[in-house]
Amino acid sequence: MIIRLAAASFLLTLGGCATTVAGPTAPTEVEIIAFNDFHGNLEPPKQAIEAPRRGEGSVRVPAGGAAWFASAIEALRAAHPNHIVVSAGDMIGASPLVSAVFLDEPTIHAMNLIGVDLTAVGNHEFDKGRDELLRMQKGGCEKHTARQPCALEPFPGAKFTFLAANVRTENGTLFPASAIRSFGKGRARVTIGFIGLTLKETATLVTPAGVAGLTFADETETINALVPKLRAQGADAIVVLIHQGLSTKVGYNDKDCGGIDGDLLPILAKLDPAVDLVVSGHTHNAYICDYGRIDPARPFLVTSAGKYGTLLTDIRLAVDPAAGRVTAKSADNLIVQSESYGSVAPTDRYPRYRPDPAVAALVSRYAEKAGPMANRVVGRMTGPAKRETVPSGEQVLGDLVADAHLAATRASGARIALTNGSGVRSDIEPVGGNVTFGQIFAAQPFGNSLVVKSFTGRQIRALLEQQFDSGSNTATSPNMLLPSANLRFAYDLSRPAGQRILDLAIDGRPIEDEAIYRVAMNSFLASGGDNFTIFKEGKDPAGGPLDLDALEAWIAGSSPLTPPVPDRIRDMTPKP
Repeated sequence: MIIRLAAASFLLTLGGCATTVAGPTAPTEVEIIAFNDFHGNLEPPKQAIEAPRRGEGSVRVPAGGAAWFASAIEALRAAHPNHIVVSAGDMIGASPLVSAVFLDEPTIHAMNLIGVDLTAVGNHEFDKGRDELLRMQKGGCEKHTARQPCALEPFPGAKFTFLAANVRTENGTLFPASAIRSFGKGRARVTIGFIGLTLKETATLVTPAGVAGLTFADETETINALVPKLRAQGADAIVVLIHQGLSTKVGYNDKDCGGIDGDLLPILAKLDPAVDLVVSGHTHNAYICDYGRIDPARPFLVTSAGKYGTLLTDIRLAVDPAAGRVTAKSADNLIVQSESYGSVAPTDRYPRYRPDPAVAALVSRYAEKAGPMANRVVGRMTGPAKRETVPSGEQVLGDLVADAHLAATRASGARIALTNGSGVRSDIEPVGGNVTFGQIFAAQPFGNSLVVKSFTGRQIRALLEQQFDSGSNTATSPNMLLPSANLRFAYDLSRPAGQRILDLAIDGRPIEDEAIYRVAMNSFLASGGDNFTIFKEGKDPAGGPLDLDALEAWIAGSSPLTPPVPDRIRDMTPKP
């Protein structure tokens, strides 16, 4: 006879002996504190979160800054005995001057002080190449770039673990593919497996020489192959940290997955249903989505904390230690409220944090060292140059950068210049008309050199056609190249591939298919970056100055410089 026992506990008496048998253990709650796309923003990035105001309307809340970020994390830790701090990539790279000029060493220092546990690698972790990324993990002062490492103090490397499940080397993965962490004690002890990876297109988003010898495997296949292995190692829950993301049409903490789209979607649709949580990034959008609303067979949470340390994702998993599964999950994006800037002031409507003293001292030390360089005035401008795109896909700052690149390479025969919008990272907003080195560094932080190559007119036309299928973009979201002032063209997305570029002209004259034109570009594009492979076909390459030096010379030599009007590209696609 089989006796089923459902009581929480029972007393079994045999021959006068009493034995107490413990009943089911309550689920163990684990706090996962998550962020993504920090990008070395040690100082407050002068960003505001548009947050709901009780009653009606909204309020702009100043957010970000590593010292406030540290305090917000510590507050979450203090409220939850079982906790872990994780990142979904791009912690470093494309950073402001205070971090970038020191090769992002201060950001790794800060994250050590904050107590990060695990991070996935993102595409920007590879900006300075494989060897420099390995130094970020291991520490040391070996030089792999033009900048001098350990310029202020010795560099110990990250005390947290980089994960790179789909980054394959000649001998395995570049960093560990996964990690196991346990929480709770005794019968309440639970184990969570973490998988960390970047987007498979990473090789097209960084300079190819920096990822030589590396391959980037399919995200879904990589994750699904690891899930049973982690289960076999005793994982009660599976968390994915992936540097790929979504877009939505809802607020930063809305939970209804409204208007969800993006390159992460096809990955989610094929994930092993055993996954419980996906912490994502890359798109710089903030969202909390219960994917079970879209696919009930896959009821995992998908989260992102936006960018630059302005938000933290507070995630709670209730894990049944006996059943070995997650019984409940929830998440909120919390604003890392910091100091005022401009007309944006702190508000008591949202939690306020005191800057962490140790992290504040670290940031101050590096900022003081970088200060004279950052504050040096390089020239004057009559107005701001923003990277925000107009409907055609053009942007004022990208146009200005292209003009600077052309001016700097005329001596090498350049007739036109093209630059990529993703390489222009921050608006230039003059203060009292003045533009500082720190501002232009933030706009052009990658340290690319300029290259001039020869192309036929036919190749230039084919190159511009690649705007409509470059990288992960589609014909509905072109990845536009920004042209110098003397290059004009239109496009019609309703036309067949290969025939979408119209009215292509240089100096007012239609381009000739067989004529040869010298084109300036940055070294990232010259090696086929962003999937603009035709840039690699150019002949007779000639080197040029650093892109940053070209921008400085252009602003200084044109002071006061009037930002260009974005009228070089026309969208002639018929509107419905």
